[in-house]
Amino acid sequence: MKQIYLDNASTTPVAPEVLDAMLPYFTEEFGNPSSLYPLGQRTSDAVAEARRTLACLIGAQPSEVFFTSGGTESDNWAIKGFAHANAARGKHIITSAIEHHAVLHACQALEREGFHVTYLPVDDEGLISPDSFEEAMREGTILATIMFANNEIGTIQPIGELARIAHEHGVAFHTDAVQAFAHVPLSVDELGVDMLSASAHKLNGPKGVGLLYIRRGTKVANLLDGGQQERGRRATTENVPGIVGFAKAAELAYADLDAEQERLRALRDHAIRRILAEIPHAKLNGSWEQRLANNINFSFEFIEGEGMLLQLAARGICTSSGSACTSGSLDPSHVLLAIGLPHEIAHGSLRMSLGRDTTLEDMDAAIDALKTTLENLRAMSPLYEDYTHGTYAGIIDGYKANGMRYVS
Repeated sequence: MKQIYLDNASTTPVAPEVLDAMLPYFTEEFGNPSSLYPLGQRTSDAVAEARRTLACLIGAQPSEVFFTSGGTESDNWAIKGFAHANAARGKHIITSAIEHHAVLHACQALEREGFHVTYLPVDDEGLISPDSFEEAMREGTILATIMFANNEIGTIQPIGELARIAHEHGVAFHTDAVQAFAHVPLSVDELGVDMLSASAHKLNGPKGVGLLYIRRGTKVANLLDGGQQERGRRATTENVPGIVGFAKAAELAYADLDAEQERLRALRDHAIRRILAEIPHAKLNGSWEQRLANNINFSFEFIEGEGMLLQLAARGICTSSGSACTSGSLDPSHVLLAIGLPHEIAHGSLRMSLGRDTTLEDMDAAIDALKTTLENLRAMSPLYEDYTHGTYAGIIDGYKANGMRYVS
């Protein structure tokens, strides 16, 4: 049985070219970058070159790029570090209800310290209203943190406009760009963001390495005190192989970014159209237009999500119901609840996220397997039996009657 991997929003395989770039730094080029002898200086030079590469790709200065262990650390450093360094100016933070848990839990931790957080609602496509964002500004607001693109439903936020509004009110702006980095063109200056988080393993790089962009002049408390690594801001011996791999993965991704996104967008739209045309009681979650090219998220009525994932896995299809960070939770996705889905529908969600190895044949095979899986599960559903006998109206049919878009 061929395995079809459609969970690239969770993690991606390391590209062969990335592995080749990393390997020497596990073996012959193993020196500590803080050492003065040539073995150490060569690894120091490799880290510096990787920093220059990544900075160039986002239009930053190398001195504004700091390496971390991944997106969660970057988000925590940005939010907690900025809050702690600027608490004298105010203790109010603005975020959204659909952020990754790395952001939500960081904000909740600050609330326990006496900070105040506004969690902005989103519309039924997962979009934040710029007007409601501006209305949330108040005296003492110091930071806004809004994700670039949602990891579950793929909705892309108007980050440039939101950052502009924040700056008009003297508020710093951070964006969690873990899902967007190297998947959409972005420039920190054009966006106007003060801080930006990214992670290597979302773009065919290694796990355990990420970055935080901090605009020059932005006051952020140190993450780790100790040595002088990362200019004294994050003291620990650098993950040289991971850093080199991150830069190589980003370089490869940006080299053919437009063509690859066009290819993925065509596969995504093909899959969405097939599902809407061939599978009843299906609802596309998130915006179709303002969406990551590789993201597909549907809810299916009369279905329990875990059973759907397990049956698809038995057929060799690797998918998820949302964020990998909450895959062990029995609760429905906070993102799907935030866009207005009831628990019954949110529990029946499926995310398919495409990657560089995904083909049209893969997508068609996955959708064929999905159709069979849903038919099997619905055959065992008492609610579906009630629906077929006319004693249950069906929630998604109600959405259709009320004019909600993208409902088959």
